[in-house]
Amino acid sequence: MTSAGATKFSCTGAGCVIYYIHRTVMVLGQKEKLIARLKSKPRDFTFDEAETLLRCLDYRISNKGRTSGSRVMFVSEAHPPILLHKPHPRKELLSYQVKQLIEVLEQEGLL
Repeated sequence: MTSAGATKFSCTGAGCVIYYIHRTVMVLGQKEKLIARLKSKPRDFTFDEAETLLRCLDYRISNKGRTSGSRVMFVSEAHPPILLHKPHPRKELLSYQVKQLIEVLEQEGLL
């Protein structure tokens, strides 16, 4: 097996199992890095990073259709929904949004 970026997998026998274990390890590493970054309260934490982190925590975007505008609801079966305003034209969340996200995730025991 080569490095993660250059690895080619054929889905035969145990190869698939190795692939899925390998992919899971990558996701866990990314999740931990995003949690550490969020906890440091950076001024440049982007909406895309928040979305990636919430997806790793088993949240999904609830599509309310075209009328929802820049408000994005993340829902989970195990936790209350999280409503974020998708910033535009910038990509970074405002400091109060980062603080609120940290508070909600800490209250739910996810951080």
